[in-house]
Amino acid sequence: MIYVTGERLHPHQVRAAAFDTRWRGLDPDQVYAYLNRAADELERLHRELTTANTEAERIRQALRQWQSRHATCRHGDSGSPNSRWAR
Repeated sequence: MIYVTGERLHPHQVRAAAFDTRWRGLDPDQVYAYLNRAADELERLHRELTTANTEAERIRQALRQWQSRHATCRHGDSGSPNSRWAR
């Protein structure tokens, strides 16, 4: 067996992968199963990366909007932690 089902695929596993040999080379079923697993993992990682990039862009835009709205806000005593509250 090449990998344990449910375990995440790591680069060192790909590099260290060994396949049984047959009379004419590697066992094609094992090779294709491993390649399909690698492809599935890469597809999952690409989806996660796309989701993370989308979320990061949404947060950047929200931060820019917040900064624009608060750019003109000035507090009298900026050194005081509660300077924004009237006494």
